[in-house]
Amino acid sequence: MSLSIRNQIPGIVTAVKAGEVMATVKVRLTGGQEITAAITLEAVRELGFAEGSSVRTLIKSTEVSVSTAAVEGLSIRNQIPGTVTDVVIGGAMASVKISVEGGELTAAITKDAVADLQLASGASVVALIKSTEISLATV
Repeated sequence: MSLSIRNQIPGIVTAVKAGEVMATVKVRLTGGQEITAAITLEAVRELGFAEGSSVRTLIKSTEVSVSTAAVEGLSIRNQIPGTVTDVVIGGAMASVKISVEGGELTAAITKDAVADLQLASGASVVALIKSTEISLATV
């Protein structure tokens, strides 16, 4: 299956914490970073996710925010450090490619944000992703 989702990084499930309807699934990405996905308990059961399961994380580029440093006092759990490798600016939006350990992330942000943050190739950044915006696929 081919998808339009640019951000696809493989990993291994390290923990599943089930609630009544939703579950949090911790995944160690190939680069060693640990992220959390919040998915339905039904999906966990149907896809058989358990500790040790190989998965592919799927994150739409519009759901990746960019910061120039780690952020404290924020509910966003997933903060992945990286380096900007490319910035393409359009009329209103921009595409920012970020090299992270084990892969690459693309963030779709406004061109004003690119200017305000002074993003350019080589800049150190942190990709911020809400756990509810991460999907998981079986490998």
